[in-house]
Amino acid sequence: MRTGSAIGDGELTLANRLAILLSDHQFIEMEKVLKAQQDAPDSAAKLTPELTPAQAQLYKGILANRMNQPEESIRLLEPLLAKIKSADHPPEEKILRKALAEDYLRTGDWAKANQAYLEYEYREGGGLSQDEKDELELPVKLLPLARENPRMTVEPGEAFSLPYDRDPLGLTDIPVFVDAQSHDWMLDPTLPFNLICRTTVKEVGLTVSEAAVTIHTLTGRPMQVHMTVIPRLTLGTVTYRNMTAFVFEDRDYYFPGTGYQVRGVLGYPAVSALGSITVTAGARIEVEPGEKGERLTTGARFFLDGDQVIAALGKPDAERMYVIDAGGQQTYLTARYYAEHTADFADTKAELQKVPGWQGRAPAYVPDQVTIQVGETPISLQFPQVLTQPLGDSAFDDIYGKLGMDALDELRSYTFDYRTMRFAVRNQQYR
Repeated sequence: MRTGSAIGDGELTLANRLAILLSDHQFIEMEKVLKAQQDAPDSAAKLTPELTPAQAQLYKGILANRMNQPEESIRLLEPLLAKIKSADHPPEEKILRKALAEDYLRTGDWAKANQAYLEYEYREGGGLSQDEKDELELPVKLLPLARENPRMTVEPGEAFSLPYDRDPLGLTDIPVFVDAQSHDWMLDPTLPFNLICRTTVKEVGLTVSEAAVTIHTLTGRPMQVHMTVIPRLTLGTVTYRNMTAFVFEDRDYYFPGTGYQVRGVLGYPAVSALGSITVTAGARIEVEPGEKGERLTTGARFFLDGDQVIAALGKPDAERMYVIDAGGQQTYLTARYYAEHTADFADTKAELQKVPGWQGRAPAYVPDQVTIQVGETPISLQFPQVLTQPLGDSAFDDIYGKLGMDALDELRSYTFDYRTMRFAVRNQQYR
């Protein structure tokens, strides 16, 4: 990789390696490489072309972004972006701008997030894939509506437990209080924004923006969306103040086949602020808010990569990267998994299968069971699709598989601890 003037000059072997690891979601290996380079004595460093200080700062900042440390990522990346002149266009600019935009959004700095996404689209839009353009639609269109909004604040209370329902979409619905009125809202930690339906807005008496935008990627259909600020929303013992939410018309998030109406959605900012969340097979969610309570140190590490939650599953020192999709219905394993387990399918036959989230069918095995470890705990995936060849889509090909709600619902419980970025499970055989 040839660096630009803001980062450094010349071909750097370690920079090449870190770029490859980043594109392959190998965040744990990135961490090891950066630490080894930092700790290497001068004599050892001379044997391998080392990173310039700016290169090391760049990849440390990107890694902090993936590890849900947005303040640290901003501290590292902002000075690098300031050095890029308008005439420059270094290859690293794309990942730098995208990470910073995500950091501003995660910290609730609406004005900076809006500006960062607009500049990212302007500078990099011509080189983005269709998937990348789709991922940009929500922030680019919604943030201008909220750019003058105050940051949301969170007042954590004591640990609590609440009942939940599994809605017809396969997502988790929990009771929240909007201005003391009770409603069931969905939890969707992969969505970067909170949503609320028009009826709830009217019932509570919230002020809605006159300006509106039309989005398509949320449901696949055009939706007109306004903006509101919820002065107070309560979930268990946690109180959110000045919560920005985007207002959709009831009909746009209504499912006539089941008669299900989405009332609201709590996205990443609200979910991650809960600290540690455990979803149990007993239809309860257990929460340890904020910095309080015992921190999870077991299980598997997980990372945030755009709108994906990616966990390092498998035996220690042999982890592989899987997406944990608490909003997806179907589990599947990709061609990367198959390539390492080909012998397991020697006596079976692959058949064309419909792949969730992908157009068309692909050859796949459907074994009765596949076992994967989450930290020290093995879990059994029942009848997962195992794709036998790449699909030519990085969303499928760059990971080892996706664990959907069909797999998570088989567990006694699963926990996301956003304080330690750990994902742990309990199943019927192992505690």
